[in-house]
Formats: sequence, structure tokens, C-alpha cells
Amino acid sequence: MSYRKKFVVEPGGKIHLDKIDPSFTGKHESHEKALPIIQEQVARMDKLQYLLYADGDQSLLVVLQALDAAGKDGVIRHLFSGMNPQGTSVFGFKQPSKDEAAHDFLWRAHLHTPGKGEVVIFNRSHYEDVLVVRVHKLAEKSVWSKRYDLINDFEKMLASNGTRILKFFLHISPDEQLARFKQRLDDPARNWKITDADYSERELWPKYIEAYEEALERTSTKIAPWYVIPANHKWFRDLAISEIIADTLDEMGLKLPPTHVNMDEIRNKYHDAEQKQKKQTKQVGKIDKVSQVKPESGYLLDCASDWTPEES
Repeated sequence: MSYRKKFVVEPGGKIHLDKIDPSFTGKHESHEKALPIIQEQVARMDKLQYLLYADGDQSLLVVLQALDAAGKDGVIRHLFSGMNPQGTSVFGFKQPSKDEAAHDFLWRAHLHTPGKGEVVIFNRSHYEDVLVVRVHKLAEKSVWSKRYDLINDFEKMLASNGTRILKFFLHISPDEQLARFKQRLDDPARNWKITDADYSERELWPKYIEAYEEALERTSTKIAPWYVIPANHKWFRDLAISEIIADTLDEMGLKLPPTHVNMDEIRNKYHDAEQKQKKQTKQVGKIDKVSQVKPESGYLLDCASDWTPEES
């Protein structure tokens, strides 16, 4: 089964989140049985990210959106920890700062998009401006309704510059969210995640679903597709996302760049350096043997290594 085909929101299509089972796991019965496949996909991601970084001609932007406790942080921790930090970064979208709010809504997103050879993960994203802003009526409909087309144009521009865009909506049920809220209450190590807004936002669940459905429908494009990922089971969420990312990287035609030096000359330089190193190592070995000789006079001969003019 291709998860890219199964979970993609077809451009121009309609989406009804209540028709999608957030507990779906396909043919996979348990985390234990799926774990080897997840590990294989994560390893593929790691190898392909190395090629992306070396190739230096394309980039990847991963957008993670979800309602509270759906697992955005878990996806980042479990799937991207194997990537080279030199070419991977995460940007979390929180309430706009004063400086960010003084610019257009896409300004801060553009600041953090990936450069050539990079992978960037958005933990929440520019889509907050058609989700939170809409649900909490932070702007008039005449304002936020125009942003879908602006987002599409923005993502089209990124794609034209060599950035592949993958957008994931982590789909959980209200029951699963409440179960995870309980885990946060019961586990002291998770208490820090609790906020006053958890339950007030939960009351707005229907409005958020409505906002997400329109955003998914209006901004899922061929160059920047949305995927609705069943996320009640964390392990299946990781399996589906890792496969989609690895398959996407795999089809990008990534390859190691050509060498820009004369390899025969470099090999000769290496062999010269190797011979010099062998001679130096041989000399050091002779000196070490001399330093280990115990003179009969009791005078310590130390190859003159500790000798200074003052001691002569």
C-alpha cells in the first residue's frame, strides 16, 4: 500500500475528516511488528538527506499541523533525530512577536524556509493564519479568506526554487486527545506541556475541524500536497510519515556531486603523505626504543625530550 496515494488530499477534492478513521493501521497489527519497517524508513531518510545536503541543488520543507496533543513533537523527535543537524532545522510557530506581527503574515515563514541542500520542519506553520486566526476571529473573513491564494502562490514560488513541500495533518479523535491530556496530568515529566488553553481550545474542536477542512481543500496542490495521517496510534503515524518522506526524497533524483579536482593528482599526494607519515612513525619508534634503555650509571636518558638549555 502506498501511503502517499492513500492519505493525500487530492487537489480540488473535498475532505470530510469525520469520514477518516484516526485509528487506521492498515495491515499492521502492532508497534512491535511495524518497528522494523519504521526503522528502515528512518534509515532511508537519513541516507537520502545526506545526498540532499551533498547535492546542494534542492531542499525539503515539511509542515506539521494538528490539534493539541496530536504528536507533532513526537514526529520530530522520532523521525528526524537521525538526520545530520548540519543540514536539518526545526522552526516552531508560536504567537507572533511584535516584529513578526508588523510584517505580512508570510514574512516569518519565508525567513525560515530551507536553503539549498537543507531540510526544514515547521512545527505549526503559516497555516495558523487561516486556522487560529479564523477560529478566534482575530481577523475579518474578508482578510483571512484571501490568504489561501496567497499561500498557494508562496508555496509555488518555493517549489520553483527547488523546494519540495510535504504537509501533514495529524488526525486524532477527541477521545484520544483527552487520553493524552490525562497522560500529561499523571506523568510529572509531561506536566510542563499543560497549558490553560488546552481545554478552552478543545471546546472549539468543531470550528477547528471546519477550518482545517477548508484549508486542506483549498491549499492541497500537486507541488505542495496535504496528507491526512491517522494519528491515534503514534507508531502508525510515524510509519506513514516516514514512508512518505523517504519516497519523496527518493524520487527527487538526488546524487552525489561530481568531483572538482584531478583524482590522479590527489591520489599521488595521498601516497606521498602516506610515505612521509610512515617514515615519521618509524623514526618515532626508534626514539621510543632508545628511551626505554636503562643506563648502568643510573642517569636517566630521555632522548633529550625534556632537555632545556638551562639544564645543560
